[in-house]
Amino acid sequence: MKIKLVKYIVVIFFLFVISVFFIGLKKDSIYNTQGLVGQKLTEIRIDHFSEKKIINDEDLKKSKFTLINFWASWCGPCREEHSFLIKLNEEKNLRLIGVNFKDKKNNALKFLNELGNPYDDLAKDELGKHSIGFGIYGIPESILINNNLIIIKKFVGPLNENDLNLIKETINSK
Repeated sequence: MKIKLVKYIVVIFFLFVISVFFIGLKKDSIYNTQGLVGQKLTEIRIDHFSEKKIINDEDLKKSKFTLINFWASWCGPCREEHSFLIKLNEEKNLRLIGVNFKDKKNNALKFLNELGNPYDDLAKDELGKHSIGFGIYGIPESILINNNLIIIKKFVGPLNENDLNLIKETINSK
């Protein structure tokens, strides 16, 4: 009796493992956050980089457009996109907020001293918890929002010349 019970348990366990495996194969493995475009950001709370304050919804409503850029000093593609952020800093209708992601403060400051600081405000997300609310799953990523906190465009990966032109068109046409 015990042997039959053990056999049934082993067979059921094996079928369970196989079922989970095949369900996992059919699941879409691409994590896509482009569905956030058009959505409103709510309950924004990001720690300021050096001051003991929080950047929140009200801070983001002060500018016609805000580009929130998630970056780190250890990120090679962040270095690639930095010159485009410097160019965007010249735009009058745009506020740049840099969110330093899972980085050491000294390394981040060294990075900005070396390449220039394009940001109007600098925030930090030391543990990566605040970034989840923005749909961030890797860096660099940037989110363009308007003063109603509606996500206009999400940029996954480093900004490039086309992104720069698209952002300029968007903020100067509306």
